Amino acid sequence: MLELAILGLLKDQPMHGYELKKRLGESLDMAGGVSYGSVYPALRRLERAGAIAEVAPDPAKGPRASTGSVKGDLAAAKHRLAGLAGSGRRTRKAYRITEVGETRFLELFTDTTVTEDERGFTLRLSLFTHVPAEARLAVLERRRTGLVDRRAALGGGGPTGRDRYARSLAEHRSRSIERDLKWIEELVAAEQSAADGDNRKEHIA
Repeated sequence: MLELAILGLLKDQPMHGYELKKRLGESLDMAGGVSYGSVYPALRRLERAGAIAEVAPDPAKGPRASTGSVKGDLAAAKHRLAGLAGSGRRTRKAYRITEVGETRFLELFTDTTVTEDERGFTLRLSLFTHVPAEARLAVLERRRTGLVDRRAALGGGGPTGRDRYARSLAEHRSRSIERDLKWIEELVAAEQSAADGDNRKEHIA
């Protein structure tokens, strides 16, 4: 799941490890399960596999050319040292996704052999903009099936023989499942409507 998240973020723009760690927490709600000790090994694995590559340095941000004067060269040197000491960004290795990575991203996204928990579904949902409609619908259908199964496991009448706190908790879970099911049904309907609209456009063209 971590490699899927990293590739998904790199589809937006090149990033370095520190920024990826930050975005994994802010954008993908993975702050509790991601550390630098897991991000950097994942980056090395992806780089060895050819899924990501180091971003070439921007020549426009390189050292300033000599000005021809001692005073000017001294000022330029001080500027470079201040930049290095101030941000530290120049020493960080930035990555971009490659064509191999694009293929790997879709493989990981559509992999149904991995058990999908709440966080896995949230991650895939956050990456919907990067995948085709059929892949989005497949994720939503699996989610709907899982929610229906959970609703059936709770039973229709609830745990009437237990204390009121246990009954209240069961009722809360049941209502949460129903809300999630309604939300998923709306997302499925929107995806199908968008697909129907695209098909009509193709026929007209």
